[in-house]
Amino acid sequence: MNIRHLTFRLLQVYVAVVRYGSVSEAARQLHLTQPTVSQQLKRLTETVGSPLLEHRAQGLTMTATGQALYQASRDVLGRFDDFTDQLSDLQQGNKGRFNIALVNTAQYVLPRLLGPFSQAFPDVDVTLHIGNRRQVLARFERGEDDLYVFSHPPALAHAVAARFMHNPLVAIAAADHPLGRQSSIAMEQLLEERLLLREPGSATRMLLESWLQEHGLTMKKTLQMASNEAIRVGVAAQMGVAVLSEHVLPREHPELTILPIEDFPIESQWQFIVRNDQRLPQSAQHFLGYVHDHLAQWIEPRFVCNELGTLLD
Repeated sequence: MNIRHLTFRLLQVYVAVVRYGSVSEAARQLHLTQPTVSQQLKRLTETVGSPLLEHRAQGLTMTATGQALYQASRDVLGRFDDFTDQLSDLQQGNKGRFNIALVNTAQYVLPRLLGPFSQAFPDVDVTLHIGNRRQVLARFERGEDDLYVFSHPPALAHAVAARFMHNPLVAIAAADHPLGRQSSIAMEQLLEERLLLREPGSATRMLLESWLQEHGLTMKKTLQMASNEAIRVGVAAQMGVAVLSEHVLPREHPELTILPIEDFPIESQWQFIVRNDQRLPQSAQHFLGYVHDHLAQWIEPRFVCNELGTLLD
């Protein structure tokens, strides 16, 4: 490969094709013709001297060489984006951009951190990508974002995690449910009720299933629902009971009651994840530092679990 033949435009085109999953969509986003994008892809492949993309039933997929070039391209382009931002005061953390991908339940907690940060640094552009655990894990695998938020982080060699907030899982029922009148409830009693659950693979469900397995228990009657909001409404309508993150519940929830289940809540923590094989933008580093310094001001003391210093060393 003659690296002198690589240009920023070739790298930009390649990153766009991978990101948007097709030549036609990349051409549209870049305001180029489809033949132009195809020709530049061909030129890039010839320069590298190895196939970069493969056509499969699910669409375009990267070869091992393509994956390595994608990471290098994002790193190179990102560094020059940072250079541009530094000319606009990025070194002071006042300007810049970064992406955060978070699992659905984290949307109830992250605004408590982003709100004060955005007010203090209005010129920092933060883009959020929200999805279920499977979708966010896929984004992590592709290295599409700068920061990731999980309650059950991926066990990968290139994942570095730091806890920042307790995420207790509690059992809830309708306010007038008979179980709500008891001072202590065995989990076996709860399992006699219909459990409203998220889809298999969600972190909340995984933690509940793991807890039940440790205690030698199994679920009986279940009903799968598409979102935490649907579960919350279903519980209030007496469709069943549920185990959810306490953060999903509004501050005032007169239609719901938290049940006193023995050995509850199930403990978990919200964690920021970064890839140690990927450069973290200055603006994202500044955000983590700001959260580290102010976290105790933004959330209730009982939820604070601040280990973000490990990502700032």
